[in-house]
Amino acid sequence: VQLLESGGGFVQAGGSLRLSCAASGSIFSINAMGWYRQAPGKQRELVALITSSSNINYTDSVKGRFTIFRDNAENTVYLQMNSLKPEDTAVYYCKIVYRMSRLYVREYDYWGQGTQVVVSS
Repeated sequence: VQLLESGGGFVQAGGSLRLSCAASGSIFSINAMGWYRQAPGKQRELVALITSSSNINYTDSVKGRFTIFRDNAENTVYLQMNSLKPEDTAVYYCKIVYRMSRLYVREYDYWGQGTQVVVSS
């Protein structure tokens, strides 16, 4: 399995970025796709999660500013980030929960390598 993340970068406060994460490889189905972030000296935290039935959760600090959506045909998840704040600065990681085969119900987690987002004040 591979996760190809893109879209990170440098932006001024109030600006926008869109992250994308494309999954490929031995994947039968993807249940959940999510974005997490880790700021320096802090623990990794969930930013947004979307399930195969389009249930969505956001951490409180990004509600109303970030939007997660997915393209099931392309096994890709996006995170549209608007009104960015300096406190959004972090490495953003994509994670999927997937099944390898229709024969087995076991699910696996897989993480991307992360993409840096820096928001300047």
